[in-house]
Amino acid sequence: MQRRKFLGVLAAATAWPLAAHTQQPTRYRVGNLAIAVPTDNPPPPPANWGAFVEGLREAGYMEGQNIAFEHRSAHDQPELFPRLARELASLNVDVIFARGTWALTAAKNATRTIPIVGIDLEIDPVEAGLVASIARPGGNITGMFLDLSELSGKHLQLLKEIIPGTSRVAVLANSDINASQLRELNRVAGSLSVDIRAFDVKRATELDGALDVAKNWHADALIVLSNPLSLAYRRQIGDLVGKAGLPTIYLYRAHVDAGGLISYGPDLPDMFRRCGGYVGRILGGAKPADLPIERPARFELIVNLKTAKALGFELPVSLVARADEVIE
Repeated sequence: MQRRKFLGVLAAATAWPLAAHTQQPTRYRVGNLAIAVPTDNPPPPPANWGAFVEGLREAGYMEGQNIAFEHRSAHDQPELFPRLARELASLNVDVIFARGTWALTAAKNATRTIPIVGIDLEIDPVEAGLVASIARPGGNITGMFLDLSELSGKHLQLLKEIIPGTSRVAVLANSDINASQLRELNRVAGSLSVDIRAFDVKRATELDGALDVAKNWHADALIVLSNPLSLAYRRQIGDLVGKAGLPTIYLYRAHVDAGGLISYGPDLPDMFRRCGGYVGRILGGAKPADLPIERPARFELIVNLKTAKALGFELPVSLVARADEVIE
């Protein structure tokens, strides 16, 4: 009897570690709210999403092990964001990763309790009422924000350096979120004796018409302002710009990877990686109210010599020499 009792205790003792080992780890759900998600066609730039996942991995979170993603895509219909944000809130995900002004605003309106990590390159988060301050956001939102409208003026200066005779520059913009960039462009244009004509593009289907008008206006060059739609449809924009023969500058490096001429702006994958780290810290117990809003740490100039050749002109040697990367 004593022997049977002892064997029963031994069996239980050896079985418990095995059960503990096979038990599934805690799984968190991360909502991904964006104009385009990895399963879309066209997909967002893979380098950006890969960097976000890497940031999570560095914080100890991996898909299929201890986190799962709930993707919600608005495609090119920003008006869908409120409904999609409410869907994620109703699922009670642990964190929402909101990409862009529309997604952030919708997420904020959908929940005041679920933590939100955002990435936005167009607006001032304090001025927009998303957070109380940069150092102490104070609510359920934190993340990475650019808010450097002066970069648009820098783009115009670079175009003037590439093509000194530039006098007419077309601009692809979305008036809903690019107002500050357009103001800066018009301010700098006056000092450079350049006429600016902005085309308000809010759907991918409007791109063809806008570029046709720009070409008929005899634009010397084009600026594509930063917004989620322009990034999602970077390949379509690249094809249309190539057909129009317009030297074009962008904020996002992904446009140059897709055949664009030149980009100057923040290292976007690095921003996504840092957002992944913030999501990881929140899953580990940090509160977004206590995580300061962060700014880009690195800016890069990327040029595409192959595209320059196709357009029939040479980029200035001085510009190529100071580029962070040259695509040949």
